[in-house]
Amino acid sequence: MSDLILFWHRRDLRTSDNVGLAAARDQSQKVVGVFCLDPNLLERDDVAPARVTYMLGCLQALQARYAKAGSQLLILKTDPQRGISALAAALNASAVFWNLDVEPYSQTRDRSVQEALQQAGIPFKNFWDQLLHAPDEIRTGNGDPYTVYTPFWRNWSSKPKADPAPDLEKASGLTEKEQKTAQKAGAIDLPTAKDLGFTWDNSLLLEPGEAAAYDRLEAFCDRAIADYQEQRNFPFNAEGTSHLSAALKFGAIGVRTVWAKTAEVMEQARSDEAQDGIRVWRQELAWREFYQTVMYFFPELAEGAYRKPFQDFPWDNKSDYFKAWCDGKTGYPIVDAAMRQLNELGWMHNRCRMIVASFLTKDLIIDWRWGEKYFMQKLYDGDLSANNGGWQWSASSGMDPKPLRIFNPASQTKKFDSEADYIRTWLPELRSIDTEALVTGDILPLERDRCGYPAPIVDHNQQQKRFKALYQQQKEA
Repeated sequence: MSDLILFWHRRDLRTSDNVGLAAARDQSQKVVGVFCLDPNLLERDDVAPARVTYMLGCLQALQARYAKAGSQLLILKTDPQRGISALAAALNASAVFWNLDVEPYSQTRDRSVQEALQQAGIPFKNFWDQLLHAPDEIRTGNGDPYTVYTPFWRNWSSKPKADPAPDLEKASGLTEKEQKTAQKAGAIDLPTAKDLGFTWDNSLLLEPGEAAAYDRLEAFCDRAIADYQEQRNFPFNAEGTSHLSAALKFGAIGVRTVWAKTAEVMEQARSDEAQDGIRVWRQELAWREFYQTVMYFFPELAEGAYRKPFQDFPWDNKSDYFKAWCDGKTGYPIVDAAMRQLNELGWMHNRCRMIVASFLTKDLIIDWRWGEKYFMQKLYDGDLSANNGGWQWSASSGMDPKPLRIFNPASQTKKFDSEADYIRTWLPELRSIDTEALVTGDILPLERDRCGYPAPIVDHNQQQKRFKALYQQQKEA
């Protein structure tokens, strides 16, 4: 009989291309998964019901994958420090394996679990799985972590990438007696989102689970990836993007699997344009790893600005402006369309994320952290590192060599929604308005009244000047 290894899943809700799980199976046939519903995370005030719904769907699919492999995935609902060590001790596990994470809370949590396991005399092993390159692998010539993306990309892209890890196969699970022991140690049936206090009645853009994520990767690489460079910025063309962000956030698909697929289509590409599209999407994978790497080395980013002028910036922080932004009622069509998409789908096109973030910070002069939190309260793909990195990029408070980048809503609309198709989709009350008026935002007051659509709450040009003046004062101070 093989010794039992517990594999603690967190952001790796899959059985294929899972570095730590493959290592556990290599060491023992008896590998049992465990996932801990952590109250420290679920009881935060920035948890999106859509994200919890997607996560639980991934766990349900993961339980089926374990059953197919001959084992089980156990569910706990408790503080991991107590729950993981108590379950491991009760089952007399020979070791607990898990994959590492970059986020500040995750690192603190893992240290506490390690201490509890050490006190119980239970060995443990950790692995890097969610990144193609562990944070320590990508450093400057001086050995420092990168704080600018472009040199990070050059270094990161030059390094060979690992092959996908093998799938979990021919494992063995707990006996009936051990299953009862696990229940006494806290193992429960997988709850629903409503059981946990969350309600999400809308559909999700991506079906949860490993199989759906892989099907989406296949579909994207079969068609859209070759045109990605040209199509990725047009919000009306949602199929121009991969829609794999939630799967990557929860690890429903392995990043080595994703990279291997891009290598396959790169070899098959028959034009420079197709190769450029694949290369640009790979750069987006590198952006994801850049933000995760800087979060690992600079955990203070989770709490505030990286650049000094923004660490005590005099934001206006008008609550009525913020509510109008959240509700999609600012009077700027592209901004309002994007916010309504977020509220209804739990997702927003990336180009629009930049537009609404710039508008909140540079036009409404509201602290970027308000927007960052609101996104996390809504996004089903909400990821601390990517969300924080994107917001600080848009607010000019983060690691960005260009300190002031201000998006003009009208010029952004003209470039990326020139026929106002996206606007009309999410602002149905404006469908009868002339396209040019929707693009420029110059809708006549009478037409706004007729449609029940508000006047602009601020003047973009005036607010842009005011923001620049505030920024200059902060630099001089």
